[in-house]
Amino acid sequence: MSNQQPRKKRSKYKRVHISAKQHWQRILRDIDTDHIPITMLQAISVNLIDGTRVRINIKDLLDAGADPDELEQSMRLKIETLDAIIKDVDFYIDIDAVANTVQPMTDHILRNL
Repeated sequence: MSNQQPRKKRSKYKRVHISAKQHWQRILRDIDTDHIPITMLQAISVNLIDGTRVRINIKDLLDAGADPDELEQSMRLKIETLDAIIKDVDFYIDIDAVANTVQPMTDHILRNL
């Protein structure tokens, strides 16, 4: 008689244990900012050539009831108008908003792997 242990039944589903926040931060580093929906932004920092920095908290504006389409249009117009004095613009992505939007779709697609 052999002393073999009974084999444990393997689950069909494998769970990848990666911090969701770290996972999305890695993915979002290389995103083209022209294609980010405004609802996925935390804030925008407009850096002027004279060293002035203007931070606009997009999440707060949306939470206060601002219409996303109107807010996006307004931001684009202001940035285009001030283009001559803008050094650069930093976009801060709301990683939680992206994860909450995309993760359910990702889980659904990967459920059988």
